[in-house]
Amino acid sequence: MEAISFKNLHSREYQGHKKKVHSVAWNCLGTKLASGSVDQTARIWHIDPHSHGKVKDIELKGHTDSVDQLCWDPKHSDLIATASGDKTVRLWDARSGKCSQQAELSGENINITYKTDGTHIAVGNRDDELTILDVRKFKAIHKRKFNYEVNEIAWNMAGNLFFLTTGNGTVEVLSYPSLRAVETVTAHTAGCYCIAIDPLGRYFAVGSADSLVSLWDISEMLCVRTFTKLEWPVRTISFNHTGEYIASASEDLFIDISNVQTGRSVHQIPCRAAMNSVEWNPKQNLLACAGDDKNKYQADEGVFRIFGFDSA
Repeated sequence: MEAISFKNLHSREYQGHKKKVHSVAWNCLGTKLASGSVDQTARIWHIDPHSHGKVKDIELKGHTDSVDQLCWDPKHSDLIATASGDKTVRLWDARSGKCSQQAELSGENINITYKTDGTHIAVGNRDDELTILDVRKFKAIHKRKFNYEVNEIAWNMAGNLFFLTTGNGTVEVLSYPSLRAVETVTAHTAGCYCIAIDPLGRYFAVGSADSLVSLWDISEMLCVRTFTKLEWPVRTISFNHTGEYIASASEDLFIDISNVQTGRSVHQIPCRAAMNSVEWNPKQNLLACAGDDKNKYQADEGVFRIFGFDSA
């Protein structure tokens, strides 16, 4: 495992959206970053950490409401899916910026995730309804409405378990593809907002309205430790590519980076506003983050940042 030197932090700002950025996500090679915004567009950025020139970006246009979340095909570095409040899910080719598939669903979509083998996409909407799409036909193969608040959703690495974080402070674990309930994990004393799966498949982490991040052993479904640095509801969490570090963010004016094994906070990145999305690059220690804008009249509306760390 390589250690990170947190002393040598370098950062870069990317600006292209007209309104705040809700979601950032890396493709499977870590060479492109996508951003989704309230301005109804997504953008694809070619990220070369060593280049200081102007960055090429492609605009994905067509949604008629906020693009709240997006996710890349885990097996194809140029295919990306977007979920919008306009009730559609769209699949795009990141090379051309063209929409190749579109599905009309029944509600305002706020969550989207790919199955690790790239065959299915799960979408959650504001009415706590889950839709599973077959990627080839881009048709719904499962629909399920829940009688509790469903927040973020995720598959495990093997693709045989599906997780829902809920407003009741639980994580519901379903078997896949049957979607039968396997276990209810009582994780927090307040709503669970976000979930991340460790890239080595050992753990899942949950961020909650109680300001804690909990780490769970995936095979035992037991809580291993909690991360306690944040003081506001945790909005977004991400493991780095080695599974050694976890980043978490909220309305606190910093992003916390903690060591997964010790639970200790190792670095804090100051930020100007509440964060909506943090995501580590899948190949190297680059952390992308996007947040609210402190002031609507400032020039930093529609900006996101990437922080790079050197190896120690």
